[in-house]
Amino acid sequence: MISRYYRAALVVGALGALVSVPMVNAHPTASGNVSEAIDHAKQAVAHGKEGHADELVKHAETALEFAKMGGRGLELSEGIHHLKEAIEHGKAGHADVGIEHIETALKHFSEIN
Repeated sequence: MISRYYRAALVVGALGALVSVPMVNAHPTASGNVSEAIDHAKQAVAHGKEGHADELVKHAETALEFAKMGGRGLELSEGIHHLKEAIEHGKAGHADVGIEHIETALKHFSEIN
């Protein structure tokens, strides 16, 4: 015979599983990832304009990670290429050149959304 406590634990566990299922299935969409990439790219530009090449790199790298999860397509590939260039220039301390590449990436990403 199942004890009362064991039965209660089973019920609570089952309810917990039902509540957590929607969270497990809540995967971001490709367009959502591109939107996140755009947000971080804009932050990278803002930091770059303030002369903070290290912050430009940080946000450009985050934008790159989101862009890589954004699906496929020419505009996305071109944007990813320019983010990589921006990161390279930012690491070299060339925030101005990094900004140019990120702005080009943003133009490509805006064609997707």
